[in-house]
Amino acid sequence: MKTTSYSLLLIFFLLFSCKEKEKIHGEDNFTIYTIKRGGHSSNSKPALYSGDELRFLAKFDETAIYSTSNSSNQADINKLYGFSDCGSLHQQNSARFGWRWYDNELEIFAYCYSNGVRAFKFLTSVDLNKEYEYKIYVTPDEYFFSINGVIKAMPRSCSDEGSNYRLYPYFGGDEVAPHEIMIRIKEL
Repeated sequence: MKTTSYSLLLIFFLLFSCKEKEKIHGEDNFTIYTIKRGGHSSNSKPALYSGDELRFLAKFDETAIYSTSNSSNQADINKLYGFSDCGSLHQQNSARFGWRWYDNELEIFAYCYSNGVRAFKFLTSVDLNKEYEYKIYVTPDEYFFSINGVIKAMPRSCSDEGSNYRLYPYFGGDEVAPHEIMIRIKEL
């Protein structure tokens, strides 16, 4: 019954969302996701996701450099890209990469919800204006995150089939984007 409720909510979410789809720019076919100043999300149109692997290239530019109003929020992890899992809402079960500007570096994290419990692990730091390949691979019990030769596993507490959806760039926790942030992503 719980999965049915989540599926109905997902269908409603997908059908009645009014957010506009991001535009593809340039000959490189990267989608530019823009988080506007004072916002959290990149205004991406919801899309279904299926599969046990997500591979993409991502590139951050200087707009990823920021300072939060409250210095304790600088350690918060923003979200890059991923998917919900097991036909549930993403704060119940999901896998995605996270990022933050911290100690003058752009840090990348594995970021999951497993049965409603949030967890994250530092993976590596990346350079601005450089493409990196990101990969999430799903097994019955774990999510595997890979970037730049670093692979880490995170627990997965479900394996139900269901309607899953993509998770797009998002800034914050407590604070909104202090200026416009642009992230380029291309699925492989």
